[in-house]
Amino acid sequence: MPAAQPHAITHAVFRLRAARLARSAKPFVARGSNSERCPGCRVVFSHCLCMLRPVVPTTAGVCLIMFDIEPLKPTNTGWLIADVVPETFAFGWARTEVDPALLALLADPQWQPYVVFPGEFVDPARVVTTLINYSQAAQLAAGPPQGELAPSGGSDPHSGGAWGRPLFVLLDATWPEARKMFRKSPFLNHLPVLSLQSEQLSRYRLRRSKRDDHFCTSEVAALCLDLAGETRAAQTLEAYLDVFTSHYLSAKRLVPADLEDAAHQRLRALAVAG
Repeated sequence: MPAAQPHAITHAVFRLRAARLARSAKPFVARGSNSERCPGCRVVFSHCLCMLRPVVPTTAGVCLIMFDIEPLKPTNTGWLIADVVPETFAFGWARTEVDPALLALLADPQWQPYVVFPGEFVDPARVVTTLINYSQAAQLAAGPPQGELAPSGGSDPHSGGAWGRPLFVLLDATWPEARKMFRKSPFLNHLPVLSLQSEQLSRYRLRRSKRDDHFCTSEVAALCLDLAGETRAAQTLEAYLDVFTSHYLSAKRLVPADLEDAAHQRLRALAVAG
């Protein structure tokens, strides 16, 4: 399985966290923990999982827009996405200003951004739900029809407009914060909204939610990757979340991590299959 030492972690969420820490007036201390954490995986050193970090190249990308202290939380799962998916971008959110680099990314023609958000809260005209396949592309004269996404790397032969690679824009925050971000981010208003249709229940156990169908950020990313045909990346991200949860909770309970449990075995099997 691909290994990564703590000092080798330089992905977008790591950099955003470092920048946020640099602006902090006082050190950030995770609630209920006084133990020193590994800077590479945010778990206490006795349960470090940096050597288990998987990296799966994908055609699709992920853009995380993170609410204020979200990058600082050791339970944040946007970090796991950046561990697995090389083309993960991360930006902090502010109501009064937008990072120019974020605007440049959303305008980059190599990407087709989709804001991932529940369709029930969005104008139906903006909502898309499914991918189209390549065989349909030649039949389209003006982009994908209502309710469908452009295929990865596809193009419209009639209009000449390129359909870039999928870029899934995820609002990484609590649900109330995410709703606020969606309402107060006019720079996202021109983008289609991907509304996920999943019957699965959330397996995330590190933060409480009143609803089992409220997914954590890495679960949402896995659903998006699967929709884009990135099956191995989606399955790896799911398994990696389970491994991270296992290590985190084992450390909290002061018991050794079980490296032979189902989550670890699945992650190893996916690495071998790749």
